[in-house]
Amino acid sequence: MSQSNIQQAGARYQTAFATLKEKNERAFIPFVMIGDPNAEQSFAVIKSLIDAGADALELGIPFSDPSADGITIQRAALRALGAGINTDICIDILKQVREYAPQIPIGLLLYGNLVFARGIDSFYRDMSDAGVDSVLIADVPIRESEPFREAALKHGVAPIFIAPPNASDETLREVSSYSRGYTYVLSRTGVTGVDSAESPKNTITTSASQLIENLTKYHAAPPVLGFGISTPQQVKDALNAGALGAISGSAVVKIIEDNLTDKNKMLTELTHFVGEMKAATRE
Repeated sequence: MSQSNIQQAGARYQTAFATLKEKNERAFIPFVMIGDPNAEQSFAVIKSLIDAGADALELGIPFSDPSADGITIQRAALRALGAGINTDICIDILKQVREYAPQIPIGLLLYGNLVFARGIDSFYRDMSDAGVDSVLIADVPIRESEPFREAALKHGVAPIFIAPPNASDETLREVSSYSRGYTYVLSRTGVTGVDSAESPKNTITTSASQLIENLTKYHAAPPVLGFGISTPQQVKDALNAGALGAISGSAVVKIIEDNLTDKNKMLTELTHFVGEMKAATRE
């Protein structure tokens, strides 16, 4: 494993966070499923996110049993699979995205079976060749992550790990030690999705601030908060808790779902949403 590849892992994130800091901004990172609703429109969607001001991208590869995801993202995966999307087509789209935006950090959030199906080393090699910066495998716990971490770093890809609200001190130490690029901090437990109206207004701040404080103590990669981020105020709450960025998934994917019959309106609404969420990251 070359030292240069290890150093390369997460380099675009480091540059992005440093640039944002100079501008007194933090990161807004939208998530969408690659290939939703089809390959052509998916690339148009991702371009619209970039053009609207996304600081990084978090992208999914469709899988038939996305156990960590709520119904909105499950339906997105099924739409993509129904359109014939597979990992090879996702790689083609990723290469187009990388060509369109050479500097934007691109992260993948996916499931272990997709990695096993390709072979661990081959998967990370192919993703590195496509311009991917990081990979978070939702269903691989840290204790089973060594072969994935090693293959990722071998190919200059940052392994990302989740810091959940109920994490033990030992888990936080391991997350801090192994995550490169950024640390995915959960605002709450459960599956992905937009918070209900009954959710406590201060949940993000109260659950995340102590978690981020502990991660900082262990010199973790920059904390980015996700799960249930759907409004500009929730972005501000995440940043007030100490996060350097916020990830929004289900709220973005829902715009795609709500506008399947009007592709232009889909892109217009995505642009508006990203613009509002990005504005909330400016101090």
